[in-house]
Amino acid sequence: MNISPLVSRQFRTLDAETPISKLTGAFEDPTLKAVVITDDGDYEGVVTPRQLLGSHRKPAGKVGSLVYAVPTIGETTDIREAARLMVESQSMVLPVLAGDTLSGVVHANDLLDTVQESLSALDVDDVYTADLCTVAPRDTLGTALNLFRERRITHLPVLDDDALVGIISVADVVSFITRSVSKSKGGDTGTVSAGRQHGGFGAREGDTDRMLDLPVRDLMTEPVDRITADAGLDTAVERMLDVGCSSLVVVDDEAPIGIVTKTDVLRSLTWTPKGHRGVQVVGIGLLEHTSYEAVAALVDELVSKDSDLTLLDATIHLQEHDEKLRGTPLVLARMRLFTDKGLLTATGEGYGARHALHEARDVLDRQIRDRKTYAQSKKHPDDATRTHLRGY
Repeated sequence: MNISPLVSRQFRTLDAETPISKLTGAFEDPTLKAVVITDDGDYEGVVTPRQLLGSHRKPAGKVGSLVYAVPTIGETTDIREAARLMVESQSMVLPVLAGDTLSGVVHANDLLDTVQESLSALDVDDVYTADLCTVAPRDTLGTALNLFRERRITHLPVLDDDALVGIISVADVVSFITRSVSKSKGGDTGTVSAGRQHGGFGAREGDTDRMLDLPVRDLMTEPVDRITADAGLDTAVERMLDVGCSSLVVVDDEAPIGIVTKTDVLRSLTWTPKGHRGVQVVGIGLLEHTSYEAVAALVDELVSKDSDLTLLDATIHLQEHDEKLRGTPLVLARMRLFTDKGLLTATGEGYGARHALHEARDVLDRQIRDRKTYAQSKKHPDDATRTHLRGY
C-alpha cells in the first residue's frame, strides 16, 4: 500500500527568513510535530522540537539556520518505506513532493492508524525498549534536557523510589520553554486598555537558566499511560492514538520495565515478512560519501564472520560535531547489533560518516572475533571431570 490516501494538504509552514522567535511561538502547541520551511515558496526542509533543544539560538536569528533536511517522499511511496524514513530521520512528519513542488505531508499518526489492525500479530514484548532511562521528581529540567540530547530519546519516565509517578517528554519541555520565553518578552500587563497589548519589556536575562533549574515534578504528566508486555501491539497503538500520547510505559505488576513509543511501532513496520529486523540508520542525511546499502552490507559482513551469530536488529546513530577538517565534519557513529547471542555495541569517530563507521566496525570486528575465540576455547567437561569436580 502506498501513502497517497494519507497525504495531508494542511500543514504549518514558515519562510526561511522568518525570525526564530516566531517559530518558537508555533511550538507552544505541544501537538505540533514539525514546521515545514520554504524559501520563496520552494521546499527547504523542516524544523522539529528536537532542533530547538540544540545550542542556544538568538531569537532574531533566521528559521533557515535550523532547517533539518529530512527525506522527502512521493505519493506512490510504500507505507513501509515511509515508516523506515521516519525512524531513520527521527521525524514524525515527512514532506511529500510532486516533482520539485511540495504537495503535502504525511503524519506518523495517520500512518499508524492505517496499519493498526495489521499489528495484531505482534505483542508489545516484540518491540518495546527495556533499557529504561528515568529521572526523579526532584531532578531539574536541565538534567532531563541533557538526557534527551545525550541519549537521543524523547521520553523520560519519572520514578520516585521505584514508583512510577509521571513522565516528561521533549514536547513538554519545548512547549514550556517557548511559552515562558514568549511571556518574558512582554505582553498584557493588566494596566492597559482592553484590546491593546503592551509592547513588551524585552527578554529578561537568566529566565531560561531559572526555568532549567525547576524540578521535573513541575512539568511531568500524570497519571502515566501504561501497558503490559503481553498486550497486542494493535492495542498499544489504539491507546496512544485515543489518548493522544506518543509513548506507553511497559509495566509488570505496576513496576516499570520498559517503554514503547510510536517510533518502536514504526520500526516494526520495516521488518521483513520473516520477522527479521533490518538495519536502521539514524542521521541518514550524514551519509554523503556512502549509501544505506553500503552500511547494510558492512553490518552483514560483520555478522557473517561468526556463523553461530544471527542478527536480529541493527541500529546505527550518526551524530555530527562542529569540528571540521577541510570542510568535512567530525562524525560520531554508534553501532548496536542485537543478536541471538546478546547485544554488541561500539562507537567510532572520524571525519565523515564513512570514516566513523569504519572505526566502529573495527571495534565490533574485534568483539566478534574475541567472542568466537572464547567460545571455541571453552571445553565441555566429560563425566569423569564432572565427578571429580563435584567430589562424588
